[in-house]
Amino acid sequence: MKTVFHSADTRGHADHGWLNAHHSFSFAQWYNPERVHFGALRVLNDDIVAPKMGFGKHPHDNMEIITIPMEGILRHQDSMGNSSEILPGEVQVMSAGTGIQHSEFNVDNDNALKLFQIWVFPREKDVKPRYDQKAFSPESRHNQWQQIVSPNPDDEGTWIHQDAWFHLADLDAGNSLDYAVRKPGNGIYILLIDGEATAADQSLSSRDAVGVTETDNVTIAATTNAKVLLMEVPMEW
Repeated sequence: MKTVFHSADTRGHADHGWLNAHHSFSFAQWYNPERVHFGALRVLNDDIVAPKMGFGKHPHDNMEIITIPMEGILRHQDSMGNSSEILPGEVQVMSAGTGIQHSEFNVDNDNALKLFQIWVFPREKDVKPRYDQKAFSPESRHNQWQQIVSPNPDDEGTWIHQDAWFHLADLDAGNSLDYAVRKPGNGIYILLIDGEATAADQSLSSRDAVGVTETDNVTIAATTNAKVLLMEVPMEW
């Protein structure tokens, strides 16, 4: 087993006034040659968007984009004709493929929007763009893994064009979960959203992360109540 530890305070940071963003991997004006990606996981942004502000229409192509709102309401519109609101407890997926344009805004007049946006390199380029959005029950991740992303349209949750699996878990203090790698050779990137825990013998606090490779499984144990995002991705594709 090999591990790499990314503490919360080593992330890139940009405060634009309307947007307060932390970057786990090189993004925009922040570049760290040792933090460009973890396998197929290219972007993990922890964004806070001010009330009534957001990202105007902008393009993407050949990327799988997963958005997970944590607080607030995200208003989305895109060139595929989709117009929707994404709430906490929901997950949005877009396969940018041959190219899309979209905008994202905080619809609240008073409160900030908090979200994670994640980009994953696809296993094939120039696919037909697609959109998906699904709500997930909080009870279904209490002390258990809740699958939110997979490569398979018929599996639980949303799906993307990559051999990747994403899971959420809300752990009570003292509880632990084992995770078995779905595809040999894949790596596991664990972000502790909140709380304190250990994973792969690494102590984690809120927003710390650990990447794990060359293993078939990993255990995460909650020291306090903890929220976990686990992402299994190919290291080569």
